[in-house]
Amino acid sequence: MRAVHGHTQHQVSRRGFLAGVGATAGMAAAASVGLSGCGASSSKNTLTIAVNGTQSAATAISQATGPAFKQAHPGIDLNFMAINGTDWNDYFTKILTLIVSGNPPDLTSVATEGLQLFAAKGIAEPLNSYVMSDKASLQGFFSDVHPVLIESMMYQGDLYVLPTDFNAGNMFFSTELLDKAGASYPGDNWTKDDFYDMAQKWARASDAVAWDWVVRLWGSWTSWMYANNANLLSEGRWPGGSWMWDTFYQNDPAAQGRQGGWHWGAPTANDPAVVDALQYMIDLRNQRLSAAPDVGGGGTLQGLFASDHIAMTIGGGFWAGGLHTAGMAPDQYDVQYFPAWSVQKHLLGDAGYAMLKSSNKKEIAWEFMKSLTEPAALGALITGNTSTPTRRSMMTASRYAPTGPVHWPVFYGTLDKFPNTTPIPAPPYYQQLATAFNARTTQAMYSGSAKSALDGLQGDLEAFASTSST
Repeated sequence: MRAVHGHTQHQVSRRGFLAGVGATAGMAAAASVGLSGCGASSSKNTLTIAVNGTQSAATAISQATGPAFKQAHPGIDLNFMAINGTDWNDYFTKILTLIVSGNPPDLTSVATEGLQLFAAKGIAEPLNSYVMSDKASLQGFFSDVHPVLIESMMYQGDLYVLPTDFNAGNMFFSTELLDKAGASYPGDNWTKDDFYDMAQKWARASDAVAWDWVVRLWGSWTSWMYANNANLLSEGRWPGGSWMWDTFYQNDPAAQGRQGGWHWGAPTANDPAVVDALQYMIDLRNQRLSAAPDVGGGGTLQGLFASDHIAMTIGGGFWAGGLHTAGMAPDQYDVQYFPAWSVQKHLLGDAGYAMLKSSNKKEIAWEFMKSLTEPAALGALITGNTSTPTRRSMMTASRYAPTGPVHWPVFYGTLDKFPNTTPIPAPPYYQQLATAFNARTTQAMYSGSAKSALDGLQGDLEAFASTSST
């Protein structure tokens, strides 16, 4: 499987109905949707599961999860549909097209990016009653999963996904380039100034780019925005959720203050702290400490990093698998928390599967969703460390021995050490937001003016928010 955001692009990646998606456009687009095997089946004995990724990714998931599930549920067939999207945004558009064309799956991959989109449009089925009916069997799962990962899959008090994997935005280093520059592995509480000093050392010591990033919400300059205690939208929480916290997290201090999911409020894209974060990227490029950013899921960066062309970049646990596949030994790279600016705050995204309201096989779909909470299934889903398991108990030295990095506890430690870790901004109009974000970021990098680009983004988001039904 390949991770594209930060989440497993089950594979998978990220990003309301597009303003222009209507029935006619949806029907036309349906013809261009590449599916593995056959499309969604109406057979009462076939559960159709849409997977964000290639045919090989869908096959891997089928092999990892299918045999045990079919043994426990004889007579039920699993049909995995591969829908390959360049990012979650593209994938969600194709799922919406299938729904419009009357050919929806029963379950679909969903990441943080699409949770509120699917929930607000009434596409996804709330899981509250299912969870409470099976609370005894699910207690072990929730006790093993950090509450921030659960809250990020809630909307207006309802839970829509049992998260399987996640990625927080950490900083990756080439240890070879660290040594070459005479720099030391930074401490947990390192700062933006420490980062800048390291970047200058790398620039003097080698031809490698000191810092690189991609144009997208996750794995982008947005990590600097979070570190500057800012966001594109005002952060709040929906009321509700006590059914979850009182049942499964009553004695967990990390659950205190959690409610019914993130409520993304008024746009704040041109807040001075946001502008400073993007302008910092422009300044680093002008000082030749950073290259022009790549556009996409970050696969190109992994290749450049593995070949010592990049010294530092943002990444999540999925980079362990990606760098291993790219040929890096476990000790050739390392990871640390993202540095502090005005605060030390991290972004995250998690993923799993959502049940569609249109499914006529909800009970068996729920059984499949539950099966993915088991350690064996989760381990099979992210074999090779292609993402970070949501279950804390699965974070072990033996898991990371084949791939590295040495400081692998950072991946889950981000949630424990930094209570302010927050999902990426993903309101119901996420698709429009992501498209505008990419365009305005590119504008800023070409024009050299973060302020003018973010003034434009502010206007974009205000228009999207005003037409959003939620």
